[in-house]
Amino acid sequence: MKQRNRSAYPVMPPQIAHRPRRDFVTALGALVGSVPLVGYDLSLANAEPPLETTKLTLFENPVTCIAPQYVAEQLLHAEGFSQVRYLKWPSETRNWSPEVLLSGEADIGLFFIPSGIVHIDAGAPLVVLGGSHIGCAELVGGSGVRSARDLKAKRVAINRPRSEEQIFVSMFAAYVGLNPNDIDWVLHPEGDHWPLLAEGKIDALMSGPPGSIELRRRKIGHVLVNMTTDAPWSNYFCCLIASTQEFVRKQPVATKRALRAILKASDVCATQPKGVARLLAGRGLASYDNTLQLLGEIPYGKWRQYDAEDSLRFFALRMRDVGFIKGSPQKIIAQGTDWRFFNELKKELKA
Repeated sequence: MKQRNRSAYPVMPPQIAHRPRRDFVTALGALVGSVPLVGYDLSLANAEPPLETTKLTLFENPVTCIAPQYVAEQLLHAEGFSQVRYLKWPSETRNWSPEVLLSGEADIGLFFIPSGIVHIDAGAPLVVLGGSHIGCAELVGGSGVRSARDLKAKRVAINRPRSEEQIFVSMFAAYVGLNPNDIDWVLHPEGDHWPLLAEGKIDALMSGPPGSIELRRRKIGHVLVNMTTDAPWSNYFCCLIASTQEFVRKQPVATKRALRAILKASDVCATQPKGVARLLAGRGLASYDNTLQLLGEIPYGKWRQYDAEDSLRFFALRMRDVGFIKGSPQKIIAQGTDWRFFNELKKELKA
């Protein structure tokens, strides 16, 4: 498995102090203690077969849109996982998601849809289990770019060829009739994109939270495409939940319970944003204000209302159109999805 430098999107979170781990766990326990008040029965697992494993590893990185993954920690304990570990990037792994799943370092978690489709198209044993949320990424332009149509011959920063940001910008461009080959793709080291945009040395970049929110706060550039609000992108999941074929085959009970905890956590993000913002700030992932703004913008808790399979179909079709995958959407769905647990949980976890 090839190692990856980091996320496709430069996040550059502000420097914030890390609170002691015990404070975080105490706050998290208090937060999820109110989950039954929003219609959930934490004893659902009691009626199911025993877990095949009580150990679970998830992935921790500085992109805060995957907030449900962190809120899920105590919910996972309630599901019977006595040992829940978060593998930290970059100190404990240099892989990103979904590579961190395919490497066997993590068991289940959120991933950004383009990279997952690329891996499934290449034959990787990734299994998409369900959807998490829409939105969370923005195309930001400098003063000389007023819309995605203006990207012709403009300099767009990417971290590496065929990265998530290049895939997304290519889809945005093709959607408005621009050939992605007419864009001047500029390779730059990670962390260099913000000042380059501010200084006019590049014309556009792609960013995800907390970086996208911080760019707006600092008034660097302006938003050209917002996947949370701009159609057609706002109609589809951008972040899905996945595992591997081996984990799902050997541990189906653990798969369903872990997925249930993450989906419940998404609802907590929607109903208790201030508490979740405190948790992520305490974890050192972003400032409280930026996280609270994120939680107010992304419609967490609406995972029942969107179609995960249709989201894969939508993005796979557009990725094939711009040359990033060869397989059909039908092939991607047939070989890389398992909706059994997600469909069951939609019935169990009614709003």
